[in-house]
Amino acid sequence: MSSRLKSLTCLATLLLVLPLAACGGAEDGGGGDDGGELTVLAAASLTDVYEELATGFEADHEGVEVTFSFGSSTDLAEQVADGAPGDVLATADETSMQVAEDAGVVTGTVENFATNVLVIVTAPGNPAGIESLDDLEGATWVRCADEVPCGRVALGVLEANAITAEPVSLEEDVRATLDKVVGGEADAGLVYATDTVAAGDSVSTVEIPGAEEQLTSYFTTTLEQSTDADLAQEWVDYVTSETGRSALGEAGFTLP
Repeated sequence: MSSRLKSLTCLATLLLVLPLAACGGAEDGGGGDDGGELTVLAAASLTDVYEELATGFEADHEGVEVTFSFGSSTDLAEQVADGAPGDVLATADETSMQVAEDAGVVTGTVENFATNVLVIVTAPGNPAGIESLDDLEGATWVRCADEVPCGRVALGVLEANAITAEPVSLEEDVRATLDKVVGGEADAGLVYATDTVAAGDSVSTVEIPGAEEQLTSYFTTTLEQSTDADLAQEWVDYVTSETGRSALGEAGFTLP
């Protein structure tokens, strides 16, 4: 075979192989549209229901992994305001969400998607005999710090009931407050009703009359620093869908 004919044969073979290689790359995940990571920054009290929702969301979005950063709404809002990475923000009050809005990092509509109410949580069987807020006097009890949503709500409820008893510690978020009681470090704590649902038999619950007058409201939106704005919006839509509302209701949240 002549050198020219060999060259033409090699060129023809190469032209056939290149399209196949390109297709193979997409099929193997090299350039396909599926997949990716979604980062959601959310209030600590959303931990259990959000992790449950993530399972369904990932099942509906092949190759997508939802990762979370749970904590104080105030801290999370300040972090995204400073440019911390994330696709979606969910806070347990409007004040924290306003921090993100004022910083100009909110891109989507801010959705009010759930509410919560404060309760007293005690060790199983309530061995300290705490039946009301009045019984916190002389007891070892804890609540959230003043600057976080669950702390602001606790202050309002305590003031409305003229309670002057002081907690033994102020915690960074509602889950840290719950952990103090579950771990036996406190007789009681002021947490959300949803936290007692999540804790199950690890705690006993005492309702606070009138606490529903100071509901905690949850807000969510997409962020400017999102690496996939469409996927971020799909998460917000999923949380506010009938599927999301059903999961929130089962977790003990009330729905706006």
